[in-house]
Amino acid sequence: MNNDYYQTLDENFNEALNLIDKELSHSELIEFLKSGNIPQKQLAALRLDKLENPNEAEILLNNLVGQDGKIREAVSLKIKELTSNEIYLSYFNSINLDVLSDYFLAAIIDINGNICRNILDCLVYFKENKDFLNLFIQKLINLIYDLIGKIDNFDVKDGKYRVNKELFKLYWCLEAVNILYDEFPVEELRKIVIESKDIEEYTIREKVAKILVNETDDNEFISIREELKSDTNYYVRRVLS
Repeated sequence: MNNDYYQTLDENFNEALNLIDKELSHSELIEFLKSGNIPQKQLAALRLDKLENPNEAEILLNNLVGQDGKIREAVSLKIKELTSNEIYLSYFNSINLDVLSDYFLAAIIDINGNICRNILDCLVYFKENKDFLNLFIQKLINLIYDLIGKIDNFDVKDGKYRVNKELFKLYWCLEAVNILYDEFPVEELRKIVIESKDIEEYTIREKVAKILVNETDDNEFISIREELKSDTNYYVRRVLS
């Protein structure tokens, strides 16, 4: 088996039909996730309905990045589903925290927005794991500063696509900030808000406004909130109305 499609469209179609109709054991699904091709891994992720140990959780996680988009999306959906179960969540929490945080960070800036959303949605289940959360947040902060720096120093000659890529990543990073608002160091949160609120792309300011909807008695946050209530963009203003 290999991480690729079959040679022809007919082979792909016929194999997909065979896999859909075929009864597969749990161990066969895990084996597909370990060494199957694209259709096999995608189907295995969608069919998987349980995990038996932390090793299987790590096998699933390993397919969240560096794979075909069809696999990544199916895996992100399954991780979102499984982590809502306390037993399966404990398996993911047993994975090396550096690995877990790196994979989740890569997934929330995936080119596929469905993958970003699926992993963001499951972050709430990890709030009890403070070691993971602290590590993830620090890596998230570093990534946000890196992205803001690239956007601020963007040279128009580099092309619009390049800056749009960085804006897309920042958009989802700020969504993660909002989800983890209560866990964020206040000083870092303040700096991120200040450095993001004037970015020209309105979707970034909209995300900043969403962060500022959270209850706060911080005078600077209140001041920025009032400023964005008069933003030139309707969607930014609407968040705070």
